[in-house]
Amino acid sequence: MTISINTTVKGIEWPALPSPIAAARLAALFQLEQTQWWSEEKIRKHQFVQIKSLLQHSLEHVPYYKNVFENKINIETLNETTWLDIPILTRDKVQQSGDSLRSKFTPPGHGSISIQRTSGSTGKPVETLATEINTFFWNVFTLRNHFWHKRDFSLKLAAIRFNTDENAKPPHGIHSTNWGRATHGLTETGASMMLSILTPVSEQVAWLQREKPNYLLTHPSVLQELALHCQRENVQFPSLCEVGTLSEALPEGLRELCHKVWGVKLVDMYSTTELGYLALQCPEHEHYHVQSEGVMFEVLDDNDKPCKPGEVGRVIITNLHNYAFPLIRYEVGDFAELGEACDCGRGLPVIKRIIGRYRNLLTMPSGERHYPQLGIQDLHEIAPVQQFQAVQHSLNDIEIRLILPRPLQAEEKEKLTVLFKEMMGDCFSFDIQQVASLRRSASGKYEEFISEL
Repeated sequence: MTISINTTVKGIEWPALPSPIAAARLAALFQLEQTQWWSEEKIRKHQFVQIKSLLQHSLEHVPYYKNVFENKINIETLNETTWLDIPILTRDKVQQSGDSLRSKFTPPGHGSISIQRTSGSTGKPVETLATEINTFFWNVFTLRNHFWHKRDFSLKLAAIRFNTDENAKPPHGIHSTNWGRATHGLTETGASMMLSILTPVSEQVAWLQREKPNYLLTHPSVLQELALHCQRENVQFPSLCEVGTLSEALPEGLRELCHKVWGVKLVDMYSTTELGYLALQCPEHEHYHVQSEGVMFEVLDDNDKPCKPGEVGRVIITNLHNYAFPLIRYEVGDFAELGEACDCGRGLPVIKRIIGRYRNLLTMPSGERHYPQLGIQDLHEIAPVQQFQAVQHSLNDIEIRLILPRPLQAEEKEKLTVLFKEMMGDCFSFDIQQVASLRRSASGKYEEFISEL
C-alpha cells in the first residue's frame, strides 16, 4: 500500500517534503514496519529498555511509585521474573491514590498534558492524564491499522459513535473533508462523517443510504442492531467494503452476520481511553496482535501468574510512554485469552479472544461465576429481537430487556424463557420485559449482560 505525502515546501512536489509532525509520524511508522517482524523475545527485550526508563522516572517524580519502588525494586537488574514483583495497580487504587499518581515533572518534548476520563463502563470511572506523546502514538497506531488492512484513503469513512456535539445528531451529523488527526497534514483523504450513537436505527440506515460511505466504524452493539435491521428489511449499502468496531467486546456471530447481510469483512480493535491502543486485528486472521511498541500486555491467572496460550485471564497493561500519569501493571478490568504465535510471521503476541469485563460474570446460586453464553441470532430465530440486555439482580433472578418492533407473543415469551434457561441455567427465574431503549454508559458503551451483585 502506498500513499501520496503532502509536501510543505513551495515548489517541491516530488519527492514530497512533509511537515515536521507528519515526518515524525512517518518515521515512527517506518520503525513499526520493522519491529512487527521481530521475534517476541527481541520485542520484549526492547520493551524492558523502555520500561526501565519509565520506572526510573516514576521513582523520581511520582509519589505513589516512589513509595512502591524505593528500596524494593532494583530497576537496573529488572527482568521478566522480578517484573512480576511489582504490585498490580487496580482501578480502586487509582481512584484512592489521586494526585499521588501524577508526575511532578514531565520531560521536555512530551508536550502539553490533557485529562483523560474513562466512561465508567466497569462501574469505576477513572481520571488520568496524557501527554502529546500519547496522542502521537495513538495516531501512529491508527496509521498502522489503516496500512495493515490496506484501506484506500481516497474513499469515504463514516462513524456512528458517541459525540456530545449537537451537530452530530440526525439527520445530517458532522462532516469533515478528511479522515481525522492521524492522516491530517500527512496525506489527502476522502471525506468523513459522524453520526451520534444515540440515533434510532432507522435514521442510521437513512443516513448511510444518503452518505454512501465505503468504510463504517462503530460499536459492536450498534453494528449488530443495524445489521439485523438491514437483514429484516433487505437493505443493502452497495458502496460499503468494510466495517470496523471498537469500544465493546465483539459478540459471537457478528462477523458472520455482516458478511451475510452486506458481504463485507469486520475488523475489530482493542483500545481504552486511559491506555490507547492495546491490540489490532491481524491483517490475515480474526485474532489480534498486541501493540507491543506502545504497551506491555499481560494476561494473569487467579494467582497472578502469567497465562499460557489457550488460557483465559485478567488483562494487565503498562503504557510505555505516559510520563505524566504512569500506569504500571494496571488492571484494565477485562478477561482475554492468549493465542499461539501467528503464522503471518509477526512477532507481536497474539490475543485469541477479548472476552470482556469481568464485573459482568454470571453468578450461579452456588457462588460459581462464569460468562453467560448469549447470542442474539438464537433469539432472532424465535422472535424479531432487535437488541437485548440481561441484568442479574440477585442469585436467583435475571431481568431480560428486549427491544422488538411489535409486542411479544405469549408463545414466543415461553420459548425465549426456555432458551434463556439453556443459556444461563434453569436455576434462575427470568423476568422478560419489552422496553423502548437499553442502558448505555456515559460514553455510549453497551453491555449485553450486567451483574448488579
